Amino acid sequence: LKRNFFSCLVPKPQDFDPLLIESKTAATVVLMLSSPEEEVLAKACDSLYKFASKGDENKVTLLGLGAVELLYKLISHEDPIVRRNAIMVFGIMASHHDVKKLLRELDVTNSLISHLVPEEDVVIHEFATLCLAYMAVEYTTKVQIFEQGGLEPLIRLLGSPDPDVQKNSVECIYLLVQDFQSRAAVRELNIIPPLLELLKSEYPVIQLLALKTLEVISKDGETRIMLGENKGLDCLLAILETDEFSDLHAEALAVLGNCLEDVHTLQLIQQSGGLKKLLSFIGDSTIPDIQKNAAKAITKAAYDSENRNILNEEEVEKCLINLLETDNDGVKVAASQAISAMCANLASKRAFGLQGIPQLVQLLSSDNEEVKEAAVTALVNLTAASPSNASAVAEAEGIEPLLNTLYAQRDGTIANAATVLTNLAMQEPLRVNIQNRGIMSVLAEPLRSTNSQVQSKAAFAVAVFGCDADARTEIRDAGGLGPLVELLHSKIEEVRRNACWAVMICAGDELTAVELCRLGALDILEEINLSISRKNNFSEAALEKLLDNNLSQKYSQMGYLSSNNIITDGFYDCGQRLQYSKSVFIVFYVRKGKGKKEEEKSKEVIQILSAVQDKINLQNTRWLPPPDLILLDYINDASKTILPLTTTWEQVVALAQFVADKMGGPIERGKLHDFSWELHISEIEFELKCNVVPIGKVKKGTFYHRALLFKAIADRIGIGCSLVRGKYNRAWNEVKLVDDSPQGITGLLLPPREYIVDLMFEPGRLMKEGSAEADQYKHI
Repeated sequence: LKRNFFSCLVPKPQDFDPLLIESKTAATVVLMLSSPEEEVLAKACDSLYKFASKGDENKVTLLGLGAVELLYKLISHEDPIVRRNAIMVFGIMASHHDVKKLLRELDVTNSLISHLVPEEDVVIHEFATLCLAYMAVEYTTKVQIFEQGGLEPLIRLLGSPDPDVQKNSVECIYLLVQDFQSRAAVRELNIIPPLLELLKSEYPVIQLLALKTLEVISKDGETRIMLGENKGLDCLLAILETDEFSDLHAEALAVLGNCLEDVHTLQLIQQSGGLKKLLSFIGDSTIPDIQKNAAKAITKAAYDSENRNILNEEEVEKCLINLLETDNDGVKVAASQAISAMCANLASKRAFGLQGIPQLVQLLSSDNEEVKEAAVTALVNLTAASPSNASAVAEAEGIEPLLNTLYAQRDGTIANAATVLTNLAMQEPLRVNIQNRGIMSVLAEPLRSTNSQVQSKAAFAVAVFGCDADARTEIRDAGGLGPLVELLHSKIEEVRRNACWAVMICAGDELTAVELCRLGALDILEEINLSISRKNNFSEAALEKLLDNNLSQKYSQMGYLSSNNIITDGFYDCGQRLQYSKSVFIVFYVRKGKGKKEEEKSKEVIQILSAVQDKINLQNTRWLPPPDLILLDYINDASKTILPLTTTWEQVVALAQFVADKMGGPIERGKLHDFSWELHISEIEFELKCNVVPIGKVKKGTFYHRALLFKAIADRIGIGCSLVRGKYNRAWNEVKLVDDSPQGITGLLLPPREYIVDLMFEPGRLMKEGSAEADQYKHI
């Protein structure tokens, strides 16, 4: 009967006769609170208690009549009956919000605490603790009670013979220990023994409050030690083994969950057989709160490596996989979180891979966003550095749900979905599978997120999946490059690093590199690389890759193209950055084979003209230069006359003479100033009505015209050379050639040496890099 009924507000028998004064209004009774007669005061308080017990409306009435202020004076009255009855009214009225507010202003807690001494009447204990429990809901009152020394008498009253006093005291303590100061204080006051004693109470509400209090305070490691020393674990396991206490099982599990964080505690429970019983109990239970708290307990325990080993020995994986199949979303979330924690144990990780992955994949399609996030987080941990688990996700048809999860509402869900997909992409077949399903277009939206984790993971995914041209085209067409470039501005190092990495990967082809430059990536990367604190390996590599696939920009900015930088259609030289030349020189041609016949050449020229016209028709808003047919002739002639030469040395010399011949021939050193190439260029500009000059039109070229033409033709016919810009309209080409073996020594392979190619004074002369004549050529 007692486990089904408990009243904490039953009025105690009174020690005086019924009120003889007939009071027609509450106001009259309130006036009686100012009476000098103790009997009148006691009976007035009794009447007000009954009046206030009838509902909140009556409490408000008394508040408006000023009863609270008058009663406050009476709770310290020298007459015990008056004092008792006044505190009873306080206790019943304190349930109302407005009354509590006034009680705080009156600082009533100090007075109430003073009445918790052993010599006071048990009724005073009951209603003083009731009033304190109502008031302890507010943070400011918690602080007051703590500072006024209320914890010690409240803990002492846990041993009161009166169940109402026990209930009110433990409830007040439960509210107080929400604050960390009180949690530390109750440990010093040895609260564990009286709380464990309350677990034996005949009243469920007292047992429940005791367990709730234990759950809060057992978050502290020292308190857990005290709990073990006082055989608290045995008490908790006993509750779980008792069907009659099924209404307490969830709370008991919550306390055990805290205790299982300690390796020593878990070992004790395992050695006693309690852990096996606990897991069996969880498996048999169908109560969601119990299942949820059990999973949470496992999660807490799994934070420690030794605990994970113990749990794995007891095959906790089976228990958690079963919990994934319940109908309760809260249980699914807790079980998924426990799986995430247990994944740090390799044996557990393998076990979940064999059985749990299909269930987790199914949860990705849940309508509950919390379930979705917990499931995808578990998959992150399962697939990290685990090819077999990654394959299991694909076999469970998890790729499509993961892609759909990138559209989820929660930032954590999106970030983790991107991470799982990148984990899968470590296997090339899975990467191709995911890419073919359009991941790059899906990633465009997460790149626009304001959440740094989503930004970072999305950028990382772009870096992983952007390694072929189709993927780069996809993100370019989806508008993903713009938000990716914006992430380069991020103040968060991880986001900025991953964005730089992604830009480096996406700059792998010319079209994407040009678009990235148009969006400002080049300027941002330059700025990053100037900062010691912001630059990283990827920012430097991204800048280099961006320039390598946008050679016009690279030459303008760096003044250098290596032999690996092959000039292609559309290359232009706009002069040194920030010091642009008057004219712009452009190479515009298509790739040609070697030694084509004249009729094939004519057909190709027609195809070029047709292709260019088509581009112009399709892109009316974008100006395109005409094809440089003269340059095409140069390349064709060079292919016929220079390629057949037997050595690279001979080819370089011949090409240098060829270029010089097309650009006005050799110039005497002393007459360089008479070589009026500037006038010639101006005449071409006037003729074309444009300052974009096709290189083939230039018949009188100086250093940088000749060096550009040499590089353009050399790249086409397979001669490796670099292009270097100097000062004062100087530019030159560097080639690496192998010298002949010294006389008398055959078969000796010498390392290649760098030479500067003379295209101006003695075309074909090769000057060793670093020599006086080479320096003179570059600087004079």
